[in-house]
Amino acid sequence: MTPWVTRLIIANVIVFLLTLGAPMLQEQLMFVPALILIRPWTVITYMFVHAGFGHIFFNMLALFFFGPRVEITIGSKSFLWLYFLSGIMGAVLSTCLMPRSAIVGASGAIFGVMLAFAYFWPSEPIYIWGLLPIPAKWMVVAMTALSLFGGFSGSTDGTAHFAHLGGFLGGYLYLRFLSASSRASRRRKQEGVVQATQSDLERWRRIPRDRMHAVNAEEYDRIFRKIDTQGVQYLTPAEREFLERFSQL
Repeated sequence: MTPWVTRLIIANVIVFLLTLGAPMLQEQLMFVPALILIRPWTVITYMFVHAGFGHIFFNMLALFFFGPRVEITIGSKSFLWLYFLSGIMGAVLSTCLMPRSAIVGASGAIFGVMLAFAYFWPSEPIYIWGLLPIPAKWMVVAMTALSLFGGFSGSTDGTAHFAHLGGFLGGYLYLRFLSASSRASRRRKQEGVVQATQSDLERWRRIPRDRMHAVNAEEYDRIFRKIDTQGVQYLTPAEREFLERFSQL
């Protein structure tokens, strides 16, 4: 696992154990929209509180499967922003649409991570219950539809459907921000006619390939084969950005 996925799972498990049999502590950490001005910290802490073993188990299982590849791809700092902004947006949307309902759990943050996974690998098969393969993009569509139906139908199943939708919305907005920032960076480089120097190549070659996910390691190898056969001047802005991103981790 990657550094922050590991830390987040550990933090969630620790808080879950601390709140077992401690309803007063759980009450101080859960998010209650009507009490946001009294307990502002709960917009963050609610993500680490879970209603039971099944609740935390499936949330952490999803983080374990989807989180590492996303963290590797966008970097640890951006991954944390994605995670917490998705969770906060889950609280915001719940406040707007379900102001009387308390919410707990990392689901909003996890849904943001799942959206990012589907964004980068839309055709990657996700096996529902380990049996039924469904492309990641269609999994997100199906979960959005279920959350919309559950939220607006007035479902009383105890699921924070609007927190899930808020997680998707927060993840989407942050991914758009990353994309816009990336395009702006490419434009600045193109306008400045930035050429790779020998120090750039040396820095890129020092990227710890053995710590990369297999998908990114394969892309790393492909780019350096292109450099060796065609020359660094033929790298696309996206290829340069890929190398720059991993050289800063």
